[in-house]
Amino acid sequence: MWHLATFSEIGCGRHFRLIRVFAFATVIAVLQPPLVVGQVLLTQDEALRLAFPEPATIERRTAFLEQSQIDSVAMLAGSKPAGTLVTYYVGRSGSESLGAAYFDGHRVRTLPEVLMIVVTPGGRVERIEILRFSEPREYMAPDGWLDRFNEHHLDGDLENKNAVAGITGATLTSRAVTNAVRRTLALHEILDPLGAGQP
Repeated sequence: MWHLATFSEIGCGRHFRLIRVFAFATVIAVLQPPLVVGQVLLTQDEALRLAFPEPATIERRTAFLEQSQIDSVAMLAGSKPAGTLVTYYVGRSGSESLGAAYFDGHRVRTLPEVLMIVVTPGGRVERIEILRFSEPREYMAPDGWLDRFNEHHLDGDLENKNAVAGITGATLTSRAVTNAVRRTLALHEILDPLGAGQP
């Protein structure tokens, strides 16, 4: 008990109480689960394999957008792509194109979300996967809601309150996802990576 005697001698009982409080807080912090920021739900490779299961092959492609293409995406989607460099992935089964997968990173409220959006050769949404979601979990779009985008192509109905209903209590999430889907479909139409000649 040497340390107790020392505190008593120098009249630092208050300091000792602070140490006890600090020790208690440390124990609580250790017992509580850590706060997860920017939670990764899927890696890129895992998401791509969900989109194009083996034995399909996956080809990585890169496109450099010209200003005219950026303007066209903005006009079609209502928002511009994040930059001039677009990386996407084409799935193939032999010589047959299975679709193209795009990754869209954006902010929901103040924190980022990353989606994989897979587009069919016919220019329609095939599936959406959430790879990362940094906002509180209760604001994340449920799988059933994401499935509502499936089979949709880029048109005026692909907006909140039209073909896709909003998420109760998570308006910013539904808006962010809808904008990402519209951007992706517009990019797909402009790039025409599968040679489908989308109008």
